[in-house]
Amino acid sequence: MIIDTVENAAKYFSIHPLFEKAFEFIQSCDWTKMEVGKKEIEEGLNSIYIVGPGKTAAESLKKFECHERFIDIQYCVSGVETFGWKPLANCMKPNGEYNSEKDVRFYNDEPEALRQLKNGQFVIFFPAGVHAPMIGEGEIKKMVVKVKI
Repeated sequence: MIIDTVENAAKYFSIHPLFEKAFEFIQSCDWTKMEVGKKEIEEGLNSIYIVGPGKTAAESLKKFECHERFIDIQYCVSGVETFGWKPLANCMKPNGEYNSEKDVRFYNDEPEALRQLKNGQFVIFFPAGVHAPMIGEGEIKKMVVKVKI
């Protein structure tokens, strides 16, 4: 997991060949005109723009999730979002099987860390981490960019 501000995004371009395009996309968005929903940026790079109310930790943990084929870059457009995180290696309570169509597996574990994102900050979730997003109060606007491994 990496947490930083979008101004420092270039430091992470070398991690994956699509990271530069992912962050260029995030930085080029006009958030006043962005439509909620999914969009393909290019092959191997998809975005999901989410606007919604924050959830309680208990609600979010019902979908304590990880992915095998995608890295998530989650960018906070506005609001304050808290997320839970735990290393996959420490998760011992799977909740169902891996869904290859949706690239998701859920767990009933508790997070080891809770962190906050504010406007202009992002977190990168790798497959080795399980996360529970959208914890907070009030409206949260965020962009998730899915980067194929």
